[in-house]
Amino acid sequence: MDIKEYFTRISYQGSYDKPDLATLTDILQHHIRAVPFENLSIHCGESIELDLEASYNKIVRKNRGGWCMENNYLLSWVLKTLGYNVTLLGSNVYVPEYDAYADEIDHLLLKVVLDDKSFIVDGGFGMAYQIWQPMELISGTDQPQTPGVFRFLEESGVWYLEKVKRKQWVPNQSTSASHSVEKEVCRRVYLFTLQPRDIEEFRACNAHLQRAPDSLFVTKSICSLQTTDGLRALVGWKFTEIKYNYGDNMDLVEIRILADEEIEKTLKEKFNITLDKKFVPINTSRLSLF
Repeated sequence: MDIKEYFTRISYQGSYDKPDLATLTDILQHHIRAVPFENLSIHCGESIELDLEASYNKIVRKNRGGWCMENNYLLSWVLKTLGYNVTLLGSNVYVPEYDAYADEIDHLLLKVVLDDKSFIVDGGFGMAYQIWQPMELISGTDQPQTPGVFRFLEESGVWYLEKVKRKQWVPNQSTSASHSVEKEVCRRVYLFTLQPRDIEEFRACNAHLQRAPDSLFVTKSICSLQTTDGLRALVGWKFTEIKYNYGDNMDLVEIRILADEEIEKTLKEKFNITLDKKFVPINTSRLSLF
């Protein structure tokens, strides 16, 4: 595992001799624009290993993406190698379908301490709730970013992340999101505590999410990548491109349903992904990721 090889993978050419906030932000943004958030392994008959070298080989050498436990575990190694003070944290993701947070931790994120300030760094959430900058760990303060306004709220040691959404302009209304999602102004994203976690605590979750019949990652094949002004995503056969703040507090959402023969080409051209095994798309969950 070589830090320069990782930087080549994410096309990062900046300096990294000083572990400061500017460098941290730059590396995070290069990572999320080069490394897709994806669970395609599940739908190719591959297992997702919770192992640093396996994640490195998959993401850096095979030009693949990964989910939170791959992306953020790899990112933690990168940041520690560069001299950052990094702690693994676990969060419970909000599920709009049930209007509730997951019962157990099901998302890995990072806390980085810089000059006595704590920041949350998350390079592995994907889709429209992916943060683009490290977020200072302060409660009740809006932290505007290109994707929208994010903020933390803290209650009795539990921290909540939420995102204020913009309106969406969907030219092709026949394939737009549900009415309830369109009306949604603020989305809860996840809750977490500051209890330090060990990677071993995520092994059961890593196994459950790729095997449980009701797991979102089993019922949806997902591949999303942040761009310089928005994101692109392939969920099942639905290819979506979003341009943030395209109009006055409005995001442009363009949707196209792909034919089977377009899937492989789209993964290569839009996400730089070439799969070793046959990929079978799926989208049987009604849960919106936007």
